[in-house]
Amino acid sequence: MSERRRRLLPYLAFAALGLIWGASFLLIKIGVRDMSPTVLVLIRAGSGAIALAVIMRAMGRPLIGASWKQRLPSFVFMAVSNALLPWVAIAWGEQHISSGLASILNSTTTLWAAIFIYWVIPAERPSLVNYFGVLLGIAGVAILVFPDISKHGVTGNVLGVLAVVAASMSYAVSALYQRTKMRGMNVYEQSLGQLGLTAIIAIPFAAPSVSQVHLAFISIAAVVALGVAGSGVAYLLYYYTMNTLGPVRATGVTFVVPITAVFWGVVLLRESLGLPVVTGMLVILIGVVLTNLRRRQRSAVERESAVA
Repeated sequence: MSERRRRLLPYLAFAALGLIWGASFLLIKIGVRDMSPTVLVLIRAGSGAIALAVIMRAMGRPLIGASWKQRLPSFVFMAVSNALLPWVAIAWGEQHISSGLASILNSTTTLWAAIFIYWVIPAERPSLVNYFGVLLGIAGVAILVFPDISKHGVTGNVLGVLAVVAASMSYAVSALYQRTKMRGMNVYEQSLGQLGLTAIIAIPFAAPSVSQVHLAFISIAAVVALGVAGSGVAYLLYYYTMNTLGPVRATGVTFVVPITAVFWGVVLLRESLGLPVVTGMLVILIGVVLTNLRRRQRSAVERESAVA
């Protein structure tokens, strides 16, 4: 392989990662039309775990580490806080709001992490500029929900927005837990443990609605693709860019994902973008940028869990 091609590969991986994670919100929107959010999570986690296990075996990596019993409580916590709860909340939310809007709200994970880190990791407290970004981001969320509340009260659209915001909070909690309790753990083992346990824990929640699943090819294919690409391959792409481009440039995908998600939603699902939605999105994105100023090296921890 030539030196020029070797240098280009990390950027191609970065671009692919932004497109995959952006498309995840589109795939959720398609899948949740024919199945409940819990069934969607079960299929997503199961297909993702299988795909990652196949990749690991092809690379000659063991599926189970020697210390998996000691790490099981951490895997369970991450399966619940970094997958089951946020994935169900986002899928439920996308029954009421657009996939593009869900992606923008999902980017507020960084804002919530900046709030929670004040107590969890005092040594890494953000600056005043960062906290101004937090306030700006929360103001953007308010801009998104205020028109519906003023006209119709607490409707499904408002609850959909709040569900995705709650998912972002859960991602932030899991990111800080990962930073303080799981730092340095093998990436492959952690990813497979989380996905496998998510599938197992999701079974009793998904079982009551399995019989109501509409076996449409497009929706099943969308959720399997979501698991294989968005929850399996994407992990490997992300850590590849981390190792080659460094955390500062790699975590720039945080700003690419909402753009690609909105693009997919508008082009393929013909989702509309009204003025309040566009305004709220821009305010949130500006808030996320300000929150990351002079602390982007820490944002790698937060971004590990900020994906649909």
